[in-house]
Amino acid sequence: MDDPTSETTQLLRAWAQGDRDALERLTPLVYRTLRRIAGHYMQNERAGQTLQATALVHEAYLELIDVKNVDWQHRAHFFAVSAHIMRRILLERARRRLAAKRGGKVERLNLDELPDVGRGRARELIVLDDALDALAEVDPRKARVIELRFFGGLSVEEAAEVLAISPETVMRDWKFARSWLQAELSRS
Repeated sequence: MDDPTSETTQLLRAWAQGDRDALERLTPLVYRTLRRIAGHYMQNERAGQTLQATALVHEAYLELIDVKNVDWQHRAHFFAVSAHIMRRILLERARRRLAAKRGGKVERLNLDELPDVGRGRARELIVLDDALDALAEVDPRKARVIELRFFGGLSVEEAAEVLAISPETVMRDWKFARSWLQAELSRS
């Protein structure tokens, strides 16, 4: 678990309280991890993608600096929010790409291939996102586990820290959510 007195956590809290200097000192501490998360997302994007991991980090950063009224619990909380923002950015781009193509048949997604979901398959990513939203209505924590682990690239331990649950519970939720999503997607 993150130490609540760690430099990163202290800077996050100072930034949340309006200290712009804290943001400047925080950025180099979190950039490498943000770049890793973005790289995780981008490895699954289609070949020839115009958005690069660095640009994704910068887009997310621009949104993060405008975030208000967040009580940053620890660095893992910050990275979870960052991963969510990156996911939303990529989903918006996928939806725009599909809108530009004027629709088409939605392809089925096999969750056994979950780590490779992105490879230029914008429709599948959108279908998965819609199914994840449906799961969130049934069990928000299980949906959050999928978001943190799959979309955010967080480890079991990092997801456990963000959700304040045990790593074993994360694994149980992960297995259940994958099965639930597979069933949901097979109905689509």
